[in-house]
Amino acid sequence: MCRHCMNRREFTGMAAAGIAGGILALSAAEAQELTVEPWDPDKPFLVTGKPLRVQPILMHARYSPRPKTSWRSWSRIISDAAAAEELQRIEGELKALKARATFPLEFLPTTKVTSRAEAETVHKGDFDVVLLYAASGGSLHDCFAKAPTRDTILFLRHKSGPTYYYYESFGRRFVQPLTLEQIRQNNAKNHGPVTLDDAVVDDYDDVLWRLRGLYGLKNFVGQRIVALGGAQGKWDGKAPAVARERYGMEIVEVGYDALAAQLKVALADAKLRAQAEAWAKRYLALRRTTLEAKREHIPSAFVLYAIIKHWLREHRAPAFTINACMGTVLNVANTTACLALSLLNDEGYMAFCESDFVIIPAGILLHYVAGTPVFLHNSTFPHKAMVTCAHCTAPRRMDGKRYEPVRIVTHYESDFGAAPKVEMPIGQRVTFVNPEYSTARWLGMRGVVRDNPFYDICRSQQDVEIEGDWKRLIAEARDSHWMMAYGDHLAPLGYAARKLGIEWTPLSEA
Repeated sequence: MCRHCMNRREFTGMAAAGIAGGILALSAAEAQELTVEPWDPDKPFLVTGKPLRVQPILMHARYSPRPKTSWRSWSRIISDAAAAEELQRIEGELKALKARATFPLEFLPTTKVTSRAEAETVHKGDFDVVLLYAASGGSLHDCFAKAPTRDTILFLRHKSGPTYYYYESFGRRFVQPLTLEQIRQNNAKNHGPVTLDDAVVDDYDDVLWRLRGLYGLKNFVGQRIVALGGAQGKWDGKAPAVARERYGMEIVEVGYDALAAQLKVALADAKLRAQAEAWAKRYLALRRTTLEAKREHIPSAFVLYAIIKHWLREHRAPAFTINACMGTVLNVANTTACLALSLLNDEGYMAFCESDFVIIPAGILLHYVAGTPVFLHNSTFPHKAMVTCAHCTAPRRMDGKRYEPVRIVTHYESDFGAAPKVEMPIGQRVTFVNPEYSTARWLGMRGVVRDNPFYDICRSQQDVEIEGDWKRLIAEARDSHWMMAYGDHLAPLGYAARKLGIEWTPLSEA
C-alpha cells in the first residue's frame, strides 16, 4: 500500500498540551480565512500515525567450560562469538521484516544484554517496544517480564536458528496466564507485565501483527478529536468522560456558531466557491460514480469538507465527529455532513457522525491497527449468521487504495443533501468491533459481505455473514453502533485492547 506520512505543517506538535474541553464559538468577524490543501482523489492514503520505535535486544549469558560438571544451560548463544553471529542473523531478519510492514516502523540498532545492570540501562532509551531475543541468561524475570513501562515482545527460537533456552522455560518458570481481573488492571499508562501472549516462536508473521497492534495502541492513547456540536454517548451518557479518563482522549468541542461563522466567510470567498465546484465536478467524474441527488449539494459538501479540514489543521487533530448531524447541520450548512465525512475518511483522516464516544474510541484504534478507513454503522438483529450494516457516511476507499462503486443519493432520514451508497465487493472479509457501551468490554468478530441491498434504511448498507459464534450476539448487551474495516484484524486488535485493560471477547477465531 502506498502511503505518505502527514506533513509537519499539519501535525507538528500533535503531542503538545491538550486544548480546554469547553465549546469554542466564533463570531463571523473571528472566523478565519480557510487555508485548505486541494482535494485530490489520486493522492496516496494519508498516514497520521507516529512511527513505532522498536529496540531489539539480544539477551544472552556467558559460560566457560569447567571439568566434570554441568557448566552450561540450553542454547549455543553463551559466548560473545556466538552472540556476534546471532546479531548478524537478527539484523538480516529485521531488515526483511521492516520491508514487509505497511505501517510506520523504526528499528533501533540491536543491542546486547548480559546482566541485570545492562538491562536496566537499556530501559532508559527512547523507544516504545522491546523486541527481546531471549537466548539465554537470567535477566528476563526482573528486567523484562516485570517491566511495567515497556511493551515487550519475546522472540524464541526453535528451528529458525540456534535453539534458545527460553523456548523451554518461558511459559513455566517466568510467566503464568493472566486472569481477567489482572487484565482489567492494565490501562492507557501501564500496559501490564509480559504475558504469554507476548511470546513468539520462530514466526515473524506473529511478530509483525503484534507490532501492528502496538502501533495502533501508541497512536490511539491520548488522541485528539474535534467534536462539532459537542460530545455525547448514544445510550450511555458517561461515554465522553470515559474516553477522556480511560484513554486520555482530547476532545476539542466546537459549537455550531463557529460553523455558521466559518460558512459565512467561506461562501463570501468566490475562489473557494469555484474550487468547490471544480472538486464536485471531478468527484462526479470518478469511475463508478452515479449521481441520484440534487447536484447543488455536492459543492456544498466540499465547502463543509474544507471547513472541517481547516479545523483539523488548526487543532492538530487527525479525527473529527459531528453531533446533531441529522438535524442542526442541515439548516446551518444547507446540506448533510454525509459526503463530507466520507471524503475525509477516503483521504486518511477519521470522520464520524453522531459524536458517539461509545464507539469512536474503538474506531480510532481499529483505524490505526488496520491502516485503512473504518465505517461507523448501525447493526441489526442477527439471524442465521446474518446482520445488516447501514449508515450514510461510508468511505469509498475502504482498502486505502481503490474507490468502490457509489451512488450519491439523499440522506435517508431527511431525504435531503448528499450521501454515498457505497457498494462493497461481494465476498469481502471484514472485521467488526462492538463495544458493550462504556464498559471495558469489547466484542470482536469477522464477517463476509454477501449483498449490497437497498432497503428503506441508511444508504450504505451491506448484508454481512458473521463468522464464528454468531448466536452469542443475540443475547449480548451491545451498543447500536459497530465499527467495520476491510480485512482480518482480530489478533492485533485484541492484543492492543487487552493491554488497555479491556475484556476482549472474540466471537470469530482469531
